Amino acid sequence: MLLTACSYGAGRDSINRHTVSSLDLKSIMGKWYEIARFDHRFERGMEYVTATYTLQPDGTVEVKNQGMRGKEEHISIGHAKTTDEPGKLRVSFFWKFYSDYNILAIAPDGSWMIVGSNSPKYLWILSRTPTLPEKTLEYVTSLAAQRGYNTEKLIFVKQTND
Repeated sequence: MLLTACSYGAGRDSINRHTVSSLDLKSIMGKWYEIARFDHRFERGMEYVTATYTLQPDGTVEVKNQGMRGKEEHISIGHAKTTDEPGKLRVSFFWKFYSDYNILAIAPDGSWMIVGSNSPKYLWILSRTPTLPEKTLEYVTSLAAQRGYNTEKLIFVKQTND
């Protein structure tokens, strides 16, 4: 699911992986809705996907990803730790295997963020609400494209029953 991306792959230099220049970790805590993503085996066919981040007393972050595949709920719980680079976390869902979690952009009001890894194969658009206004989504998608991501590959995640 979200954040379980492998951080290695071909074409690593074809994207701009620079993270946000500063980040208050507390500002990203709480529930995020997955608006769009690249296709991955660990999320394939999933809808109503959310990620909830909870700051732990030791400074790490609990990461709870959940979503529905058909009528079956899937939940993954991992943890993240900060790095020396603002906007970059290391996330693990599998014992000591860590992946890069790069916060590439975040709205000034904290309503959306773009997340990637060190590979062009992984990209997520997250929102504090189940949907984003059309103009906002176009803007956020264009930011990802400017960084070298092939946004034509985005899968838009069903979050409502509309």
